[in-house]
Amino acid sequence: MIPIVSRAPRILVVAVLLALCGASAEGAQDLARGIIIDDVKCAADRGESYALYLPSTYSIDRKWNLLIAFHPGARGRLMVEKYQAAAEQYGYIVAGSNTSRNGPWSVSAAAAQAMWGDLRQRFSIDAQRIYMTGLSGGARVAMQVALGNNNIAGVIASSAGYPDSQPRATVPFAVFGTTGTEDFNYIEMRQLDRKLTSPHYLSVFNGGHTLPPHAVALEAIEWMELQAMTSGRRTRDDALVDRLLEKRRQLIAASTSAGDTVHLLEALVSDFNGLRDVSPEAKRAKDLSKQPDVKKALARERVADDTEARMLGDIFDLEAGLADENRHGASLIALRERLSKLAQKAGANDDSPERSQARRVLRAITVGAAGRAADREYLKLLEQYGLRGR
Repeated sequence: MIPIVSRAPRILVVAVLLALCGASAEGAQDLARGIIIDDVKCAADRGESYALYLPSTYSIDRKWNLLIAFHPGARGRLMVEKYQAAAEQYGYIVAGSNTSRNGPWSVSAAAAQAMWGDLRQRFSIDAQRIYMTGLSGGARVAMQVALGNNNIAGVIASSAGYPDSQPRATVPFAVFGTTGTEDFNYIEMRQLDRKLTSPHYLSVFNGGHTLPPHAVALEAIEWMELQAMTSGRRTRDDALVDRLLEKRRQLIAASTSAGDTVHLLEALVSDFNGLRDVSPEAKRAKDLSKQPDVKKALARERVADDTEARMLGDIFDLEAGLADENRHGASLIALRERLSKLAQKAGANDDSPERSQARRVLRAITVGAAGRAADREYLKLLEQYGLRGR
C-alpha cells in the first residue's frame, strides 16, 4: 500500500533509539490516577505534550507496563481512551502523543524522544514491558521506532504496518495487528500476517480504516500479556492463562466457518504453546485443514488476497500510464471500466466478501490519488465512482 511516513533520517533514528535505552525513573509527579489527563507537557521540551492515563492503583512501589501511542492527526486522547479500560485492568501506563502526526518523520521522531525522556523521569516503568501502538500513519511511526530498538516488547498496529509497507518474515517484537473488513489497508495487514513467522496475531473486525472496537483493544493487551509470559518478561499467572484459554475456546466454539475455525485453532496453539497442553487443538486444526471442502475454502481465501493485491497493482500501473502520452487514452479507458465495475459491486445492497473487497479497493485508490496522478479526467472519475454515502 501507500507509505504514509517517510524514511527516517539516520541521525534522528539514532537519537530516538538512544532515548529509549536505559530507563530509570526518578519518581512519579503528582498527577491524577484513574482519569485521562489531556495535556502533560514534557519538562525538557514544553512544545511536546501527551495525553496520559495512570491506573488508579499506580504507585512507585512497583514497575509498570508502558504503552506509547501515536495518532495520524496528533489526537493523543483518542488513542489513550481506546486502551484506558485495558490499561486499568492490566496495569499499563498509556501515553498518546499530542504532536506526532502524518508528515515528516522528524516530527514524530522528536515526539517519541521527548515523550520517552519525560515518561521515564516521571514514572516507575518496567524496561522490559514497553509497547508501542498507533493508527494508520501512527502505526507506521510505532513500527519505525520498534524496528530499530530491541527493547520494545510489542506493537499494536491498527490499519497500517511497516513504514515502507513491505512485509517481513521476522521482527524482534510481538505484533498484534487490527484491520476492518472495509479498511483500504486491509490487504497490507493480511500480507503482514501471512509473512510473519515471529509472534503475531491479526484481528479483523467489521468496519473501515479506524481504531478497533474496545473489545479488540482489550484482546490486544491480553494477547501481549500471554506473549510476556511466554517470553519471560512477566511471571506466569495460571489463573489468567486459564481464563484467556477458555475465552479463546468459546470463540472457536462459536465459529460458523470451517476456515475461520482452522485459523482460530492455529492461533490458539501458537499463543498457548508452552503455557498449556494444546495438542487437542493442534490435532483438530490439522484434521480440519485436510478436509476437501476446508482445503478449498482456505485456498479461495488466499486467492482472494492475491487477487486484491494484484488488482491494486494493476490499477496503479494504469495510473502511471496516464502520464505517458502514448498510453494515456488506453489507460483512461481501462481505468474507467475498472472503476465502474468496482462501484457496481461496492453499491450492492447485500453485504458480501465481494462488496467489502470492492469498497476496500476503491478507498485504496482514492486515498492519495492526487499525489499519484495529476490527470483531471481521472480525478473526476474517482469523484464519480467514489464511496460517498456508502
